[in-house]
Amino acid sequence: MKTMQDVRDRLARGKAIVWTAMEMKERVRAGEIPTVAEVDIVTTGTFGVMSGTAAVMTIPVASFGAFTRADRVTLNGVPAFLGPCPNERLGTVDVIVSGTAAASERYGGGHLFRDLVDGKDVDVIAEAGGKTFENTIFIDDLSSARIFTTRSCFRNYTAFVNRGPDPIETIFSVLNLEGNMRAATVSGCGEINPVENDPSLIHIRPGTPVLLNGARGMVMGEGTRSTPERRNIAVCADLSAMDGEYMGGFMTGQGPECLTSVGIALPVLTADDITRLSVIDEQIALPVVDVTDRTPFTTASYGDVWQGTELTLQVNPLYCLFCGPCTAAEACPTKAVMMGGGIMRSRCVSCGNCVHTCPNGVYTMQAGALHPVDDTTLAIPIVLRQSDRSRAEELCRLLKDQISRGEFSL
Repeated sequence: MKTMQDVRDRLARGKAIVWTAMEMKERVRAGEIPTVAEVDIVTTGTFGVMSGTAAVMTIPVASFGAFTRADRVTLNGVPAFLGPCPNERLGTVDVIVSGTAAASERYGGGHLFRDLVDGKDVDVIAEAGGKTFENTIFIDDLSSARIFTTRSCFRNYTAFVNRGPDPIETIFSVLNLEGNMRAATVSGCGEINPVENDPSLIHIRPGTPVLLNGARGMVMGEGTRSTPERRNIAVCADLSAMDGEYMGGFMTGQGPECLTSVGIALPVLTADDITRLSVIDEQIALPVVDVTDRTPFTTASYGDVWQGTELTLQVNPLYCLFCGPCTAAEACPTKAVMMGGGIMRSRCVSCGNCVHTCPNGVYTMQAGALHPVDDTTLAIPIVLRQSDRSRAEELCRLLKDQISRGEFSL
């Protein structure tokens, strides 16, 4: 048994042994269950659609005294909640912007947050006292900007299918979700998810340091809808320190959603920690629900999603026939697909949507199928992944590197 101070001392001397969650699971699958003496820290991470994401920002609008207080504000068309401070006659507004707030069907709060982090200009329009004030801002113009999550990093999610005969529009799909259980959509990074590796939140507590969208932040506590069976957490960090490749917007059949990532380093102090960190995808239940009533009716596992499947999209531009408006580009939820069979890897989250919308096979990816445990004959093809395991693994490696370099402390 070790103490937290033992781990900190080993970190200070450069002697701490740090593994990524992937390195831990590789040993477990090989039957090499490590001891407490063999590892000090395991880095975990998750990346995907997380609706409970928002930002609190102070926005410059006009000069001092230009208006008493604003009545309405939008940023690139995304509506903001004003307050709580009125900022009377300061020419600035305090706002809360939800990651799911929509300017249009294809642009929302998540897209706005990434545009700011990527250094793009943002158009601000404020209405006050019957007058309209406009300004163009960049992230450096924000005296305060912080992302927080009301709930994120769920220990477990559910897979969605449509048991009815007709397609259904839903936030859990980009295109209409096909009926008669011909398609499934999934979320969650399974065995590398931080809360899946600390399900009782023994080490993940208020004040625990995290990487939120690549920026150093902290845990505020448990999130909304957190239960002992399916815990989640609330976290926060400064927007200005974030990395655009670990965040963004995601288009769904019911409007824009927000992509968020969370990385947490878990200390290894006891044999119980080893047991918790030894969980693997095949052991993690994935409830399957009908999208119309959200009630589980069977169960698969995360092994169906992440084991024996491809984590990243494969692209063959030579197959592109330039057949008019690109259906894959139009339907790409992150605007990663380009005309001519191209793709922006910095935006692609390997969701698989383009695989099913390109008629010429430019994009391919083996995304697997759900195999309910109570029906050995049923296999439901996974057509959309709203979490990116590959990007989450990158986050685990990033966190390990920062710890090893002394840039991230426990």
